[in-house]
Order: sequence, then C-alpha cells, then structure tokens
Amino acid sequence: MARRGILLTVAAIIAALGTLLVFLYVNGADDRAAEPFETVDVLRAVKVIAPGETVEDAQAAGKFELQPVPKNQVLAGSLADTTSLEGKVATTTIYPGEQIIASKFGGTAESNVLPIPKGMMAVTVNLTDPARVAGFVSPGAEVAIFYMGNDARKQDQAFARMMLPRVTVLGVGSTAPGKTTTTATDGTATTEVLPNALLTIAVSKEDAERVLYATKNAEIAFGLLTEDSEVPQGPGIYYPDVFKSELFK
Repeated sequence: MARRGILLTVAAIIAALGTLLVFLYVNGADDRAAEPFETVDVLRAVKVIAPGETVEDAQAAGKFELQPVPKNQVLAGSLADTTSLEGKVATTTIYPGEQIIASKFGGTAESNVLPIPKGMMAVTVNLTDPARVAGFVSPGAEVAIFYMGNDARKQDQAFARMMLPRVTVLGVGSTAPGKTTTTATDGTATTEVLPNALLTIAVSKEDAERVLYATKNAEIAFGLLTEDSEVPQGPGIYYPDVFKSELFK
C-alpha cells in the first residue's frame, strides 16, 4: 500500500508539472502572437523627398507623417519628430513609405558630395541610351565596361572587349541628345538622334585613364550586372569570332 501511495504521489506531481508547463506555454504563445501587433509611432515619408530638399520645405509640403510601425520593423535611427533635423537637407532620394532616419539628412555641402569609395575617384562619361542599357542604369548599380574600337596591331581590325569587369555607378544625369551617323556600304548615310546621359563612375587612377582614353579614341558601352553576374576576363572578339557559337555549328 505504501508503494502504491508513493506512485500516486509521483503521478500527481508529474501531472501538476505538466499542467504548469502547458499553462506557461499557452501564456508564452499569447505573448508571441501579440508581438507583431505591438507598434511604435515613427515618422514616414508620404511623398518623394528629393536630394537637397530642406526638412522645413518637406514638412511644409506635408511630406512627413507620424505612422504606427510594427515594433520589430522599426529601423535603427528612426525618428518621431524632425527636431533633430532642423536646418538639414536630404542627402538622397526618400520614397513614400520609407521611415525617416537621421543618416539620410545632412548639411547642404554633404548633399552635393558624391559617395566616392576611399582611394578612388569619380569620372563622368557621356553615353547614348543603348550604350547605357536603355536607361536602366541608376546610382548604386554595378556595370561592366566594354571597349569597342580598332586594333592597330591587326591592320586596324574592329574588335570588342570587356575593359573593366565591375564598376560602381555614382550618379546619372541627362544631357542634350546626340547625333550618330552611320554609312552603309553603298555610301548612304543615316543619322539618328539618340538620348545621351552623363554617367559618373567610381574608378582607380589607372582605370580612370583607361576610361578617358576609350571615350576619346573609341566607343564604350555598359553592361548592367547583378551579384550573380559572371564577368570573366577574355581576349575580346574580332569579326571571325562573332559566329563562333554552338548556334552556328
């Protein structure tokens, strides 16, 4: 009987512990379920704020709005008011829905300075629409730069070759349309008016020399890259290489 009593006591203790654990789990589940719904009021942009636009102008135009944001989605440095931003300007474009954070605002001088990586310099080139991937290149994009010209070592044969495998674009600006004239084998000349754009890129001193030389003595074109783009160096191609493909065998 004593043994049976002990077993019953142990069973009762285990049952009580089980009940306690279930109770704690249910309470924790309720807390976890409530977490995503806890919100914090932060400033968000409701209209586009352009680089160089003052905080005062943006506020007068109704571009800031205090809105609730899930607590686990609040960005570091987010603000609930513009007090700390007085007298500052946007240093980058801020789009509707973005949280307002202090790091995107600075003095007037800061907004006009390109974010050039340490040890590099900015060089601007003028490209036609096709050469800049039909306008899909934007600041922050990475591109490969291709050289297209004639090789004096091979009786001035035309060739194309990748010159720089991966370069960061710092800025994009428009300029006047340019005219391109091509002459057919029968002597007929065709003139096209193509949109031009000024693209500013970050390069080393040696690469800047290559780009500047290419823009004055040949043509260059950009190839838009992603993180997964493969850009191995190669010897380039001449006319006989154009049809060296499995498609033409």
